[in-house]
Amino acid sequence: MFKRATLVPAIAILAALAAPAQSADLDNIIYAPMLPETKPVEIGSGWYLRGDIGYTKSASDAAASFSDFVDGTPDEYVATGYDSSDLKTDWTGTIGVGYAFTDYFRADATLDFGFGRFSGSSMSDDPCVGGPADTTCMSTDGADYKTYSLMANGYFDLGTFAGFTPYVGGGVGMTNVRWDDLGRTNRCVDGGDVCDETIVSSERHTGENDWRFTYALMAGMSYDITDQLKLDLGYRYQNIDSGPMAGYSADETGQGATGVQLHDAGIETHEIRAGLRYELW
Repeated sequence: MFKRATLVPAIAILAALAAPAQSADLDNIIYAPMLPETKPVEIGSGWYLRGDIGYTKSASDAAASFSDFVDGTPDEYVATGYDSSDLKTDWTGTIGVGYAFTDYFRADATLDFGFGRFSGSSMSDDPCVGGPADTTCMSTDGADYKTYSLMANGYFDLGTFAGFTPYVGGGVGMTNVRWDDLGRTNRCVDGGDVCDETIVSSERHTGENDWRFTYALMAGMSYDITDQLKLDLGYRYQNIDSGPMAGYSADETGQGATGVQLHDAGIETHEIRAGLRYELW
């Protein structure tokens, strides 16, 4: 009986001593200073690679005129226009790298390449060199070319709806136009049986190449195949400045002709393009 009486007060004393300690521990837990929060940092987010192929629906301009060399004292250069000319291009391609600055604006740098062919014809009232008198001369020209463009482009994405994002854009840059040698065929024409479009001569003119200012306008729609891969379908208008096309033939150079004989009036194309954009991170 005595032991039980003394045990109860002892337990009460121990409980009273333990209560403040437990309360202090809870306070430390509740009021402990907050640890710094670790946040993920995006490195490289927004960068993408792109590749496109394009089909040219139409092309225009081409050669505006050429200079006929007349050997004399002094020498003369007579500008002659083509009676008809045609410029054809088919497939083009693009590779590039870009960065999306916001959800609505992105920009990229691209290397574009393409190829095509020029053909033209003109009629002279004079006979072809070496042709019969009282006849005229028809010349037909043809040359292939290649283009390599370095472009800086910007795009405004107009919002994404069910995975589809319409956009508009524009670009500026420089294009290296490389003309292959131009071939010219001269035919005798008189409307009778004297020459009957007989080939009188053939000439070769060395092709020129130079860098030219270029601009482009684009519009289209992209589709989210995955979070990182987008399909792009659009239209592009591209305008390449005019420039030198071909020099004089070997015979004309031997007679003293110098400089460039043919100049193109620029290359203007309307393209339908399809490609992929892949976000790197």
